Amino acid sequence: MPDTTTHLGLPYLLAAQAQKHVTHNEALRLLDCLVHLAVLDRTLTTPPASPADGDRHLVASGATGLWAGWDLNIAFWVDGAWMRLVPRIGWMVWVASERLFLVWTGTAWEVVTDALGIIVRGASVELARSTSGGTTGVAVAEELLAGLTGAFVDSTVVIPDRAIVLGVSTRTVTAITGASSYDCGIAGEPAKFGGSLGVAAGSTNRGVIGPQAFYADTPVRLTANGGAFTGGAVRLAIHYLTIGATD
Repeated sequence: MPDTTTHLGLPYLLAAQAQKHVTHNEALRLLDCLVHLAVLDRTLTTPPASPADGDRHLVASGATGLWAGWDLNIAFWVDGAWMRLVPRIGWMVWVASERLFLVWTGTAWEVVTDALGIIVRGASVELARSTSGGTTGVAVAEELLAGLTGAFVDSTVVIPDRAIVLGVSTRTVTAITGASSYDCGIAGEPAKFGGSLGVAAGSTNRGVIGPQAFYADTPVRLTANGGAFTGGAVRLAIHYLTIGATD
């Protein structure tokens, strides 16, 4: 019979063993570290100066000092000393500083959503990826244009080069003054995403189009109708598809 369990390496109590509580406590210590495994970070290559009891870190590559040779292992500060845990395939760990889960594949810690191909909500999300790295995705770029002034205002966020635009949505956050309505579009096509839009706070528009491909970074333009802008704020969002080339 081996001295430790197969998967977690927990020490067995052996027949006629003296000081059995020592072995038992060692197993409990390991379980306390491994169950619901969470680390503070994964960027350190040397131990912190003043660890708190129970602190755990995923050791970064190139570790030195007391952690030399512990690259990509778990370092656990307990009872005044560092304990090393070598990961096994399938171990998962929560990285508190980054708010993400990682899984050990046998050679690397991968973000769980990447390893499992899970789609997560975000400002830019890949929906499909080929074996050579080609991607198809969806994205939203958002900006609040506040203190509107003049005949028109261009956004700082842009429709990216090679994006396929589905539309631009708008919400009047603060009532617009100086203009009776406004258009949302681009230079040369001022109402491409909607014309005569409301200036009252809370007015919205979902300006769907084509879709249409763009071949240069292009700002969205708000154009005043019936007079120049003298105030107000509009939040706009660009909704588009992304295309990523293969590696």
